[in-house]
Amino acid sequence: MIAEYGTIYLVLAVILGLYMTWGIGANDVANAMGTSIGSGAITFKQAIIIAAVLEFAGAFLAGGHVTNTIRKGIIDPTPIIDQPELLIWGMLAALMAAGVWLMVASYFGWPVSTTHSIVGALVGFAVVGIGSDAVQWGKIGAIVMSWILSPLIGGVFAFLVMMSIQRFILSAENPVKSAKRYAPFYIFLVGFIISLVTFFKGLKHLNLNLTIPQSFLAAVVIGALAAFIGKYYITKMSIKDPNDRGAQQHQIEKIFGLLQIFSACAMAFAHGSNDVANGIGPMAAVVSIVQSSGEVAQKSTVPLWILAVGGFGIIIGLATLGYRVIQTIGTKITELVPTRGFSAELAAAATVVLASRTGIPVSTTHIAVGAVMGVGMARGIGALDVRVIGGIFLSWIVTLPVGAILSIVFFYIFRGIFL
Repeated sequence: MIAEYGTIYLVLAVILGLYMTWGIGANDVANAMGTSIGSGAITFKQAIIIAAVLEFAGAFLAGGHVTNTIRKGIIDPTPIIDQPELLIWGMLAALMAAGVWLMVASYFGWPVSTTHSIVGALVGFAVVGIGSDAVQWGKIGAIVMSWILSPLIGGVFAFLVMMSIQRFILSAENPVKSAKRYAPFYIFLVGFIISLVTFFKGLKHLNLNLTIPQSFLAAVVIGALAAFIGKYYITKMSIKDPNDRGAQQHQIEKIFGLLQIFSACAMAFAHGSNDVANGIGPMAAVVSIVQSSGEVAQKSTVPLWILAVGGFGIIIGLATLGYRVIQTIGTKITELVPTRGFSAELAAAATVVLASRTGIPVSTTHIAVGAVMGVGMARGIGALDVRVIGGIFLSWIVTLPVGAILSIVFFYIFRGIFL
């Protein structure tokens, strides 16, 4: 059957993998870019340019590690090792199910989790196509725990970053002077965090393996370079009336608007490295089975062209439908200005890259929403729109079962077509 339909399977895998990553771009990239756009630091067109470079780079350079977790860690294909076509249909069904749900959610502006979507779809296929014992329920439990912990960690990080900005800059006697003094440190953190995770695990399949000390040293150098460039531009900023507190506040927001460009870049790279796995994992599984004439390999290298397809799909998704979810994340949870948006982005980037380092497929949606809530809490709970947050939580609960149900339907459709 694989010999007869192999080419069709490959074409479907690429098309549906592109469709799924398009959904990731339309929904999840809003979590990476929504805070920057919501605070006014960057425009939607600028966000697309940033994503085109850094989302793609994150997916292409650092996307392989998490991909393996999605593909081999959620379900055990051993019981159907003699029926590889079942696994192919299941992977295609999972991509189709997750893609459809993300398209619907993005159209209505619901910030749902692509990780929820694909994990639910994989579980749905496994239950009907292999058997409930094939589901690695322990792995699912760990992922569910990460869904709880990731928004909490993101929120705590964002709260601490926001409070540090409040303490060292906004409440200072001369806020602009303090901002020029401390802002390069925040830029250094962005450069350091994003570089470190890349050197740790993102370049392995490019055969560039650095030791831990070498990775730390390189990350420090890149962070310092980013801080130096940022300091250069910040120092050139001037203020007409140094004694006008309102003018100083405006100038600080301009400075942090510049910092948000750095943090948006970091979040885009982190998002690309972590969430591309949701789309290309099942696609890579189909390609591996077809190219090996039906062998369900326990280990296989993810081809670079698959990572490239994933990165391309993410960019197109953001450019075509991403604006709807951006409005929810960037403007409806809490009022954002550059200082708050930067705090949320830096915290979210740190959480995502740490999770990506461990190989656990966390939800960028949960992290981003948690971080935005964290900066809102820094001003008190009244600064949050509880109704909007409740609706977001409800969409999270619905996503996993919807992904499973759609996957079951599409699995039976594919089986009926090819059997």
